[in-house]
Amino acid sequence: MSLAHAILSFLSDRSYSGYDLAKNFDGSVGFFWNASHQQIYRELTKLESLGWISYETVAQTGKPDKKLYRMTETGRKELMDWISRPSELTPIKEELLVKIYAGHYVPPLVIIKHLEQHHQAHQERLATYQTIRQRYFQHPEALPQALKFHYLTLLSGLHYEQGQINWCAEAIAYLRTPVAEAQNQ
Repeated sequence: MSLAHAILSFLSDRSYSGYDLAKNFDGSVGFFWNASHQQIYRELTKLESLGWISYETVAQTGKPDKKLYRMTETGRKELMDWISRPSELTPIKEELLVKIYAGHYVPPLVIIKHLEQHHQAHQERLATYQTIRQRYFQHPEALPQALKFHYLTLLSGLHYEQGQINWCAEAIAYLRTPVAEAQNQ
């Protein structure tokens, strides 16, 4: 997936200024596709040159004019083509796993501390997702078609975070098991 398609996905719902897009991106698509505000602004310029988005200049009193971006019909066709193509399995790129792989070079408590920090971070993210679910998706069976797909994205995040919480807890317990006990089993 490219940032271009993430932006097109976001702009498929409504028009945004670059600032509002970058700000709202973090709280939605940004949960599963990370991009800096600088990257988003660069990509908007590229998408506009491809004809996938256009913008309207909106005059503001006491502020510089802002650009309000929207997806064009060409952009909509590109998004639909991209959605229709098969998705590749994304390789995992996780720093913690590399540290754990080589964790035998440090005392187990060092790795346990990393795992505890990740456990806490995943609990916080899970709580955020649960709040979103409670606020916007209390009755998923009654959602309009477009929001059903937003819900499925959230559901994936809920399952992912719970899986990470479970794995961290299991890994911590495993590393706390005395070596002699593990060898006798």
